Amino acid sequence: MTSPYDGLRAALAAAPVIAILRSSSATRFAEVTDTLLASGVRAAEFTLTTPGVLDALREYAADAPPGLALGAGTVITPAAAQAAVEAGATYLITPATCTDVIAEAVRLDVPVLPGAYTPTEILTAWRAGATMVKLFPAATGGPEYLKAVRAPLPDVPLVPTGGIGAADAPAYLAAGATALGIGGPLVGDACEGGSLTALTERAAAFLDGIRLR
Repeated sequence: MTSPYDGLRAALAAAPVIAILRSSSATRFAEVTDTLLASGVRAAEFTLTTPGVLDALREYAADAPPGLALGAGTVITPAAAQAAVEAGATYLITPATCTDVIAEAVRLDVPVLPGAYTPTEILTAWRAGATMVKLFPAATGGPEYLKAVRAPLPDVPLVPTGGIGAADAPAYLAAGATALGIGGPLVGDACEGGSLTALTERAAAFLDGIRLR
C-alpha cells in the first residue's frame, strides 16, 4: 500500500513543484487543482488561511485523482494539523519552525515540511522529524543562499518557497533544491476566477523551464 510519504515523493519526482493555493475563497480550489494536475503539476497545497478550506479539502480528498499529492499549508498548531489530516491532507506545510506541529505530524504519520530559513532553524526542524524543510522566504537569499546552506547540511531535503518565478526555478534546482513551493507566479488569479487556460500556460512554462535546466 502506498504511504503518504511515497505519494508525496513520487509526485515531486515526476514534477518538483508544490502549487500553493491561497485565496479569499476555496470555492475554485478543485478546478484549479484539476487544471494543474492535467498540466503535470502533481502536488498541491490548500492553505488553511483560506476561508472554507477544510470543507474544500474534505470534498476534494474524498475523490482525489490518482497521482495527486494533496496537502495543507500554513499549519501552525497541532489542532490545525489534526483537522487538516482528518479532512484529507496527506502532508502538512508550516510557515515557520513549529516543533509542536512537526511532533503532531510524526504522531499522525504524515509528511511534514516546516518552514525555516537559518541553518539553526533548518537543523532544528530536521532533527525534530521534518520530512523535508521549506526554505522560506527563498527569494531573500536566492539560489546562492540555498547552495550555501546545503554545503554544511547536504542531507536535508530543501524546498525553497516564496517569490520564485518561472525564470528562477531552474537555478534553485541546480543549486540543490528537492522541489519548489510556488504560489502567485504559478497560480496567479486562477483561484479568484481567472483564466484556467492561462494557468495551463503558466504551468507549462514552469515545467518546460525545469526540464530544460
